[in-house]
Parts: sequence; C-alpha cells; structure tokens
Amino acid sequence: MVARRKVAVVGAALSDCGRVDDATPYALHAQAARRTLADAGLDRTLVDGFASAGLGALAPVEVAAYLGLRPTWVDSTSVGGSTWEVMAAHAADAIAAGHARAVLLVYGSTARADVRAGRRTGTLSFGTRGPLQFEVPYGHTLIAKYAMAARRHMIEYGTTIEQLAEVAVQARANAALNPEAMFRTPVTVDEVLTGPMIADPFTKLHCCVRSDGGAAVLLVAEEYVRDCRTSPVWVLGAGECVSHAAMSEWPDFTVSPAAVSGRLAFERAGVRPSEIDVAEIYDAFTYMTLVTLEDLGFCAKGEGGAFVEKGRLRVEGGELPVNTDGGGLSAQHPGMRGLFLLVEAVRQLRGECGERQVRRGDGTLPRLAVASGTGGWFCSSGTVVLGVG
Repeated sequence: MVARRKVAVVGAALSDCGRVDDATPYALHAQAARRTLADAGLDRTLVDGFASAGLGALAPVEVAAYLGLRPTWVDSTSVGGSTWEVMAAHAADAIAAGHARAVLLVYGSTARADVRAGRRTGTLSFGTRGPLQFEVPYGHTLIAKYAMAARRHMIEYGTTIEQLAEVAVQARANAALNPEAMFRTPVTVDEVLTGPMIADPFTKLHCCVRSDGGAAVLLVAEEYVRDCRTSPVWVLGAGECVSHAAMSEWPDFTVSPAAVSGRLAFERAGVRPSEIDVAEIYDAFTYMTLVTLEDLGFCAKGEGGAFVEKGRLRVEGGELPVNTDGGGLSAQHPGMRGLFLLVEAVRQLRGECGERQVRRGDGTLPRLAVASGTGGWFCSSGTVVLGVG
C-alpha cells in the first residue's frame, strides 16, 4: 500500500474586495489566483488540479481556461457556502493519493456591483423545481428559512434575540481591527435590535453584507513545501455532510449538518474542539454562528446563547476568537464565502493578520484553526481542521 502524502496550504490570498465596480467575476478570480501563487512563490505550471464553482456554464472549465490552466484533476462541487471546505477536503484526498501535486481553489463574484448596475436583482432564487416547488408558493425565501430555524432555537432553548445580536456586535468589533473590512464602525446590541426588520427575528444587522470579491488557496503535496516562500499550514482533517433539500425534511431546526462534518473533521485530525485556537465559521446570519459553535462542540446544544454573550468571539480578550476578519456580517460576503474562511484561517496560523492577529494565552501564535462552511439553508456543511508545526 502506497503511503499517503501530507498536504499543506502554501498560498492564500484575496482579490480586491468590498466595493469593486470595475471588474468582472473572471477578473476577480484571476487576481485572487495570481496573488495566491505569488504568496506561495510557485509557478502556475506546477498546478495540475483546479476547483471552482459558481461561474460559467461549465465551471471549472471556463475559469481554468481564463486562467490559462490545463488541469488533470478538477472539482466543480457546488453545495452553496460550504463548497470550498468540501473542495478542500477533496483536493487534500487527491493530493494525498497521488492524483495531483498542486490544487488551486478559486472563487470570485461581483454580487454587489451586479445589483447596483441592474444586472441582477437583490433576491436570491434557487428556482421552483424539485423539492422547492412545495415551498416557493408560500414565499419561503432563503432568509425566511434561516429566520425560522433561529426562532425554533429560541423557543426550544430560551435563546434570546439579544444573544443573537451579540454575534453581530462581536463580528463588528473584529472587523474594526481589519483595514480590509467593509464595515468597521462598532455597533451595539441596541443598534442591532432597532434596525429595519428583514425576516423576523432578523433585523438588518443580523444579516450578512453584500460585497464583491474573490479568494483563492493553493494546496500542495509535502515534497513541494520546501520550494515555497511561505510556512506550510497542514490540512489535518476534514469532513462533509448534506442534510436535507426541503425544510419539511429537516429533522431538527436546531441541529446543523456541521454536527456531522465537525465530528468527522476533528476525529480525522486527532484533535478536540477545546484545542482549537481560532474558528472561522460561515455567518450569513447570526444564528449560523451560534448553532455551528454548538454543533462543532465548542459548547453544549442549547448553550450557544450563553456562550456568545460573554464576548468569547472577540479577537481582543475572547476565549475563542471567531470570524477574526469580521466575517460575512461585517468584512465581506460576495455570494459564497466559504473560501474566505480558509484564507483567514491560514493567515491567522501564519501570523500575518496585524492588529487582528490572535495570540494564545502565552503570547504565541495560534497552532490550530477550524474553518466550517454552511450551504443552502443548512443543507450542507464542510469542516476543515488546519495546523502548523
């Protein structure tokens, strides 16, 4: 039996993000990819694996062609926001098995600019076919599904709207330390609660921002690490899970598929949630952060509200810094944000985050990070555990 190779992330970068009115999605893909290869110090000719989703009729064929790549391993998995954690798991497996030597994951979107230019509306529609046909006639929008799940948690466990608002407050506090974040002005719980109602119980600040932007990461086999200009961040373990298509088939609105993907990732990495130094969690809505913290095992089921209200998610003084760049609630959210979680986790582990850099109690850099993405309406989850040393 051939030994499996270790896999490391050696490149991670963002394109221009936030308000980008003069670029196409393809251009943002290319910018993020170029910056990632430059970050790693590797030539694109080494890249023989490519993963992309969400752009073009034949993703990732069109994007690879635009970038001038001819990969012999490809992945176009599309499961919403968790796509990139799932792709990272697939890429790591392919590299470990010898099917690829270097895999580039890349994403770019002009979600904000397209709305401003009238190229699309602000309403995200997944269509009306298949299982969705039984929900769409009743106005069951994407945000309404998350709002319903949040309300169920509030009823089941006594979670308060103030506790959910704390997630937004602490995300903004982290964003205040990030010069690349779209929104950096601190907010209070009262400001979150008194904002415009979007879908009960969510007001505006319970919901992610709409931005433009792209991201990319490069994974390579261990033998190429010595050729890189960066320190390796090792992929220690990953897990994935899909849960339901229709809300009526979701057994429990208070349990996300991260309960499975997280368990698998931690088991395969050989670490416990209590050992994690920093967590990057998909946060299209405040409830996503809270319930994912529970499902990953950072607190018991039903205790997420009490966990977040004590300031634990902050970079400054938090026990478990979460979404250290400000997350989708404040930093950027260009459609599918899963790849941004991986970029931020890598940067934190490499000690590159400046004012928002997380440090352990003894002043050293973090050693372990987890990135957990959620897709659809809690339909899918991908979780990746990363480490250094």
